[in-house]
Amino acid sequence: MTMFNRARSAIAGAAVLLLALNACGTNPATGQQSLLGMSEDQEVQVSKQEHPKILAEFGGEYDDPELQRYVTSLGELLAKTSERPDLPWKFTILDSPMVNAFALPGGYVYITRGLLALASNEAEVASVLAHEIGHVAARHSSQRQGRSTLVGLGAALAGILTGSGQIAQMGNAIGAGYVQKFSRDQELQADTLGVRYMSRANYDPNAAVTFLRKMQQETRLQAIEAGKDPDQAEQINWMSSHPRTADRVEQAIENAGVTQVSNPIVEQDVYLSKIDGIVFGDDPDQGVIRGRTFVHPALGFEFEVPKGFQIINQPQQVLAQAREGDGLISFGQAKVEGSLRNWFLDHPKAQFEGVERIDVNGMEGATGVTQGAVNDEKADLRVVLIRYDEDTVYQFIFATPPGQDRYARAFRETTYSFRKLSRSEAQGFQPERVQVVTVRSGDTVESLARRMRGGDSEYAEEEFRLINGLDNNARLRPGQKVKIVV
Repeated sequence: MTMFNRARSAIAGAAVLLLALNACGTNPATGQQSLLGMSEDQEVQVSKQEHPKILAEFGGEYDDPELQRYVTSLGELLAKTSERPDLPWKFTILDSPMVNAFALPGGYVYITRGLLALASNEAEVASVLAHEIGHVAARHSSQRQGRSTLVGLGAALAGILTGSGQIAQMGNAIGAGYVQKFSRDQELQADTLGVRYMSRANYDPNAAVTFLRKMQQETRLQAIEAGKDPDQAEQINWMSSHPRTADRVEQAIENAGVTQVSNPIVEQDVYLSKIDGIVFGDDPDQGVIRGRTFVHPALGFEFEVPKGFQIINQPQQVLAQAREGDGLISFGQAKVEGSLRNWFLDHPKAQFEGVERIDVNGMEGATGVTQGAVNDEKADLRVVLIRYDEDTVYQFIFATPPGQDRYARAFRETTYSFRKLSRSEAQGFQPERVQVVTVRSGDTVESLARRMRGGDSEYAEEEFRLINGLDNNARLRPGQKVKIVV
């Protein structure tokens, strides 16, 4: 595993929380003697303090009050069945295309619009919320000892350690430092508790199994689309921070000892009506990934990364990583005053070589090379500054292992692909959205898949089956409600 691959895998283990442990007691959710960690007041205080930071890291709260009220009602119903019903529970939809969910110890639960778009019914969403409520009820985050109070995304990786705060770290990179990876025992415990809460609220616990299998399919499909081995793919989603298998969830259902739910709540049509029109994938206001091109209509620019690089869009920067794991690109705004060339020559801590002025599609630019580290291992870094306008300077950082120049030409092409968008180009971008349609006589998986994204996706049929939870043998029936992306 190269340092760059290790950088990618570091995210899933980024810890989230904690104060020193100070007491023992019986946990009402688990019935076990354990270190209690923070007091309940401390847990709530931490959640209140960190809530604005999480909103900033994950694109803010998704702007759909009706959908937010719906998710809150589901969460509150499940929380009331838990052993900690009196916590100030707060359920928030994050405006992020990532398929993820997590919770802070004081009862703040987060679920992304990306996860809601993937789910097929209310029971599947309830399974995710119940699982996160289980982590809170069992006080799993609070019991972690020797960790800092909260690790931001920048701490998920060691970053580029050049000694300069102005050279952007790649630490915000490929994941979510707020998302804690729990132990196998804690995951099983949260699953068992989640099953308990679902049964008490009259949901079918088996929805947790169906949604987990759907997420496994999503991970495989994204790996295939990125040209990676689907059996070895590392996907930043709910599974990466909550490593589980369908077998283990079925074990949790058995462990919970719940009786079979009669007339369980599924509410597929109701759920689909709630998410009809939800933004799918990237929002143009946050930047859009189109294959190897990153376009930001709101800020008015685009650039293209080399072949074999996968783009990851974060609120504060854009990352791209080589399929082989031996190249990284970081892009974001830089705080630079005065001459761009002098920024390199007069840098107080980093020593740059080969500093030169460049012109990037009519914009002033400058570039230089230095040495740094990624994940505490040496790396060659090429930094490029581009003055977009009087008030804005953008920065590329290209990182490779020492002495490797295989991407030199590709990185140069990426630099000169950076350009301003015209007003008409910027205004022409609209977000993709989920559209719920009714199957008519004669409709097939193939015909509806052709309506996905204008029919220009190579994997349209696979994507259609995925978002609708359809296996390869499934057939559609007239009157059935299904999702397409338009």
